Amino acid sequence: MGESFDLDPVEGIGVGAIGEPGQRRFYLRASSATQTVLLECEKYHVQGLLLRIQALLEAQGFGVEGGPTLPVRPPAEPGEMSWRVGELGLGFHEAKARFVIVAREIEAPEGTPNAGIARFWASPEQLRAFTGQAQGVLAGGRPPCPRCGLPIDPSGHPCPAANGLRPVF
Repeated sequence: MGESFDLDPVEGIGVGAIGEPGQRRFYLRASSATQTVLLECEKYHVQGLLLRIQALLEAQGFGVEGGPTLPVRPPAEPGEMSWRVGELGLGFHEAKARFVIVAREIEAPEGTPNAGIARFWASPEQLRAFTGQAQGVLAGGRPPCPRCGLPIDPSGHPCPAANGLRPVF
Protein backbone atom coordinates (compact mmCIF):
# COMPACT_ATOMS: atom_id res chain seq x y z
CA MET A 1 0.00 0.00 0.00
CA GLY A 2 1.24 3.52 -0.78
CA GLU A 3 1.97 5.76 2.16
CA SER A 4 -1.20 7.32 3.62
CA PHE A 5 -1.61 10.40 5.80
CA ASP A 6 -4.35 11.75 8.07
CA LEU A 7 -3.52 15.24 9.35
CA ASP A 8 -6.26 16.12 11.83
CA PRO A 9 -6.13 19.04 12.23
CA VAL A 10 -3.74 20.76 9.86
CA GLU A 11 -1.76 23.72 11.15
CA GLY A 12 -1.09 25.00 7.65
CA ILE A 13 -1.98 24.17 4.09
CA GLY A 14 -0.77 25.76 0.87
CA VAL A 15 0.29 25.36 -2.73
CA GLY A 16 3.75 25.85 -4.19
CA ALA A 17 5.11 25.86 -7.73
CA ILE A 18 8.62 25.29 -9.05
CA GLY A 19 9.82 26.30 -12.48
CA GLU A 20 9.08 28.88 -15.12
CA PRO A 21 5.49 29.67 -16.18
CA GLY A 22 4.37 27.05 -18.66
CA GLN A 23 6.77 24.50 -17.17
CA ARG A 24 5.84 24.72 -13.49
CA ARG A 25 5.33 21.75 -11.18
CA PHE A 26 2.73 22.21 -8.49
CA TYR A 27 2.73 20.92 -4.92
CA LEU A 28 0.14 20.68 -2.21
CA ARG A 29 1.71 21.06 1.23
CA ALA A 30 -0.04 20.37 4.52
CA SER A 31 1.47 20.30 7.98
CA SER A 32 0.32 19.29 11.42
CA ALA A 33 2.06 19.51 14.77
CA THR A 34 4.02 16.32 14.03
CA GLN A 35 4.52 16.10 10.27
CA THR A 36 4.57 17.86 6.93
CA VAL A 37 3.26 16.21 3.77
CA LEU A 38 4.17 17.35 0.28
CA LEU A 39 2.25 15.96 -2.69
CA GLU A 40 2.92 16.71 -6.34
CA CYS A 41 -0.19 17.71 -8.28
CA GLU A 42 -1.22 19.36 -11.53
CA LYS A 43 -2.42 22.92 -11.99
CA TYR A 44 -5.90 21.66 -12.89
CA HIS A 45 -6.06 19.83 -9.53
CA VAL A 46 -5.50 23.12 -7.73
CA GLN A 47 -7.97 25.00 -9.94
CA GLY A 48 -10.67 22.35 -9.42
CA LEU A 49 -10.06 22.26 -5.68
CA LEU A 50 -10.42 26.04 -5.44
CA LEU A 51 -13.77 25.94 -7.26
CA ARG A 52 -15.00 23.16 -4.99
CA ILE A 53 -13.80 24.97 -1.84
CA GLN A 54 -15.65 28.13 -2.82
CA ALA A 55 -18.84 26.20 -3.61
CA LEU A 56 -18.73 24.14 -0.40
CA LEU A 57 -17.92 27.13 1.82
CA GLU A 58 -20.98 28.88 0.39
CA ALA A 59 -23.17 25.77 0.66
CA GLN A 60 -22.23 25.33 4.35
CA GLY A 61 -22.93 29.01 5.07
CA PHE A 62 -19.32 30.04 5.76
CA GLY A 63 -18.82 32.39 2.80
CA VAL A 64 -15.61 32.74 0.84
CA GLU A 65 -14.52 36.24 1.85
CA GLY A 66 -12.36 37.17 4.79
CA GLY A 67 -9.95 35.09 6.79
CA PRO A 68 -6.23 35.51 7.35
CA THR A 69 -3.78 35.43 4.49
CA LEU A 70 -1.30 32.58 4.57
CA PRO A 71 2.24 33.48 3.59
CA VAL A 72 3.43 31.92 0.37
CA ARG A 73 6.04 29.45 1.56
CA PRO A 74 9.09 28.80 -0.54
CA PRO A 75 8.44 25.72 -2.66
CA ALA A 76 10.00 22.52 -1.47
CA GLU A 77 12.48 20.60 -3.54
CA PRO A 78 10.93 17.95 -5.79
CA GLY A 79 12.72 15.13 -3.96
CA GLU A 80 10.71 15.82 -0.83
CA MET A 81 7.31 14.86 -2.24
CA SER A 82 5.58 11.78 -0.88
CA TRP A 83 3.71 10.88 -4.08
CA ARG A 84 1.82 12.25 -7.08
CA VAL A 85 -1.88 13.11 -6.82
CA GLY A 86 -4.33 11.42 -9.15
CA GLU A 87 -7.54 12.78 -7.61
CA LEU A 88 -8.43 15.56 -5.19
CA GLY A 89 -11.74 15.82 -3.39
CA LEU A 90 -13.32 17.93 -0.67
CA GLY A 91 -15.95 17.17 1.92
CA PHE A 92 -17.46 18.59 5.08
CA HIS A 93 -17.78 16.62 8.34
CA GLU A 94 -20.65 18.15 10.27
CA ALA A 95 -19.82 16.56 13.65
CA LYS A 96 -16.22 17.86 13.49
CA ALA A 97 -17.30 21.15 11.84
CA ARG A 98 -14.25 20.76 9.58
CA PHE A 99 -13.58 20.33 5.93
CA VAL A 100 -11.45 17.48 4.63
CA ILE A 101 -9.32 17.55 1.51
CA VAL A 102 -8.82 14.00 0.28
CA ALA A 103 -5.98 13.25 -2.12
CA ARG A 104 -5.51 9.89 -3.79
CA GLU A 105 -2.23 8.73 -5.26
CA ILE A 106 -2.20 8.53 -9.05
CA GLU A 107 -1.40 4.82 -8.92
CA ALA A 108 -0.05 2.33 -6.46
CA PRO A 109 3.73 1.88 -6.51
CA GLU A 110 4.85 -1.33 -8.14
CA GLY A 111 4.49 -4.29 -5.82
CA THR A 112 1.87 -2.65 -3.56
CA PRO A 113 -1.85 -3.44 -3.69
CA ASN A 114 -3.30 0.02 -3.00
CA ALA A 115 -2.50 3.63 -3.73
CA GLY A 116 -1.89 6.13 -0.92
CA ILE A 117 -4.59 8.39 0.48
CA ALA A 118 -4.09 11.69 2.30
CA ARG A 119 -6.70 13.47 4.39
CA PHE A 120 -6.14 17.05 5.47
CA TRP A 121 -8.69 18.37 7.99
CA ALA A 122 -9.08 22.16 7.95
CA SER A 123 -11.31 24.84 9.43
CA PRO A 124 -13.32 27.21 7.23
CA GLU A 125 -10.83 29.98 8.05
CA GLN A 126 -7.91 27.82 6.94
CA LEU A 127 -9.68 27.02 3.66
CA ARG A 128 -10.40 30.69 2.98
CA ALA A 129 -6.74 31.49 3.62
CA PHE A 130 -5.68 28.55 1.44
CA THR A 131 -7.91 29.84 -1.37
CA GLY A 132 -6.24 33.27 -1.35
CA GLN A 133 -2.74 31.79 -1.18
CA ALA A 134 -3.39 29.26 -3.97
CA GLN A 135 -4.93 31.92 -6.22
CA GLY A 136 -1.76 33.97 -5.77
CA VAL A 137 0.40 31.03 -6.86
CA LEU A 138 -1.82 30.33 -9.88
CA ALA A 139 -1.74 34.01 -10.90
CA GLY A 140 2.05 33.79 -11.20
CA GLY A 141 1.70 31.68 -14.35
CA ARG A 142 1.24 32.58 -17.99
CA PRO A 143 -1.36 35.27 -18.74
CA PRO A 144 -4.62 34.08 -20.31
CA CYS A 145 -5.53 35.00 -23.88
CA PRO A 146 -8.26 37.66 -23.90
CA ARG A 147 -10.00 35.86 -26.79
CA CYS A 148 -9.98 32.17 -25.82
CA GLY A 149 -8.76 32.07 -22.20
CA LEU A 150 -5.90 29.65 -22.92
CA PRO A 151 -2.45 30.53 -21.55
CA ILE A 152 -0.17 32.60 -23.78
CA ASP A 153 3.42 31.42 -24.09
CA PRO A 154 6.16 34.07 -24.24
CA SER A 155 6.43 33.36 -27.98
CA GLY A 156 2.68 33.93 -28.44
CA HIS A 157 0.03 31.31 -29.14
CA PRO A 158 -2.13 30.21 -32.05
CA CYS A 159 -5.50 31.32 -30.71
CA PRO A 160 -8.36 28.89 -31.48
CA ALA A 161 -10.75 31.87 -31.54
CA ALA A 162 -8.78 33.11 -34.57
CA ASN A 163 -8.56 29.58 -36.07
CA GLY A 164 -4.92 29.51 -35.03
CA LEU A 165 -3.99 31.85 -37.83
CA ARG A 166 -2.72 34.85 -35.93
CA PRO A 167 -0.50 34.64 -32.94
CA VAL A 168 -1.50 36.55 -29.82
CA PHE A 169 1.28 38.21 -27.76
